[in-house]
Amino acid sequence: MAEYQKIEYRIGKNGKITETVIEGVSGEQCLELTREIEDRLGEVEGREFLPEYDREFPTLVETQEQTQFLQQ
Repeated sequence: MAEYQKIEYRIGKNGKITETVIEGVSGEQCLELTREIEDRLGEVEGREFLPEYDREFPTLVETQEQTQFLQQ
């Protein structure tokens, strides 16, 4: 997951909360990022996926190389 994620919450006059993941994650990561908050806020009435939902973010991959020399 990216280091920086931005989520926007809007609370309407009727108390309805709208949550929008603005940046930092895509796809299933959006749902994982917001799951705990949604559980605490109550029942989710519906979901709308923005076009960015399918966008791929570069993933940082760390590799480690080890070289071993055998003596004969």
